[in-house]
Amino acid sequence: MKKTDKKELTTEQREELLKVLKDRFEKNSTRHVGIEWTQVQTRLEGNTEKLWSLSEMEKTGGEPDVVGQDEKTGAYIFYDCSAESPKGRRSICYDREALESRKTHKPKNNAMDMVAAMGIELLSEEQYRALQELGEFDTKTSSWIKTPSDIRKLGGAIFADFRYGKVFVYHNGASSYYAARGFRGCLRV
Repeated sequence: MKKTDKKELTTEQREELLKVLKDRFEKNSTRHVGIEWTQVQTRLEGNTEKLWSLSEMEKTGGEPDVVGQDEKTGAYIFYDCSAESPKGRRSICYDREALESRKTHKPKNNAMDMVAAMGIELLSEEQYRALQELGEFDTKTSSWIKTPSDIRKLGGAIFADFRYGKVFVYHNGASSYYAARGFRGCLRV
């Protein structure tokens, strides 16, 4: 995809992305029981900016898939469903403030700037736990999750993973970063 200010895909890119999403949707039907692909596709085709965001999720290794539908708005909910934290989003600290606070060995980016640029949201703890009901994710990696402001004000941030059959939520300094830690996102379409 060319770098432009417009958040749109070419016709070919849209068709390719829709095929990838449809294949994943069909292979993982337990993630979205009662939801029909044709309805999801119709909604996607009517929202080019959301398709662009899904493309960004896909490009960075997130493997987005439908995990539900908002009963009030009808929006389809996509989460990153890659087995491990997306490869194209690892080795990053939590947010810009944390990045700027590092004097040496700064990571290339931070989770909050990346989610904003991609047009998605960082998973909350509740969403992360819901994702784990659909399978086992982050068994070898971890993912930053939305951090409550009181923790962030004290310099911390939270992340989660899945070990020993349980979801663990931990804390770390927001400026820390590891090769095995990235983030997972959510998109409503």
